[in-house]
Amino acid sequence: MGRPREFDADEVLDKALEVFWRKGYEATSLSDLTEAMGITRPSLYAAFGNKESLFCKALERYVASRRALVIEAMALPTCREAVERVLLDAAAGLTDPCSPPGCLTVHGALACGSAAESIRDQLSSKREDFEVRLRNRLLQAEAEGDLPPGTDVDDLARYVATIAQGMSVQASGGADRAELERTVRIAMQAWPVGTNGG
Repeated sequence: MGRPREFDADEVLDKALEVFWRKGYEATSLSDLTEAMGITRPSLYAAFGNKESLFCKALERYVASRRALVIEAMALPTCREAVERVLLDAAAGLTDPCSPPGCLTVHGALACGSAAESIRDQLSSKREDFEVRLRNRLLQAEAEGDLPPGTDVDDLARYVATIAQGMSVQASGGADRAELERTVRIAMQAWPVGTNGG
């Protein structure tokens, strides 16, 4: 019978996540990971598989922590409130001093070369999931008269996603929370008003 693990899997996964987030998938070595996680290479393989498998587990943990905020925001009464809350939450998260700046799904994709195409595809898929969630909320809003008739919800969802991704790039470059919040306020000035005034 094998020896029991001598580490907390969630704790070391969070440490791996931070390394991937700061350095990018390709620039992160197994030595970087084992040093940050405080475990040996055999323990890493036994618990998480190879580097790609570890990244996927870290990515799922990252996305799950942010998905809860998005779901909560999407439940707000109007789509304008929902989108504004998503973007303001993003401004806070992207500049959280306890985490690397920016967003893993954006920064990670920008740092991926052709050798890590499968990783780039996974990151792209996570960004698409967010856009689909937005689109569904906008479709609901259109049906409720919360958006003008004939609104192109695909374009509007893409607009919001583009703002969020641009904020991530800005945060990675040093923009602070107040600057990103001003960007949100300007972006929301262009929000279409529905027949119900929402």
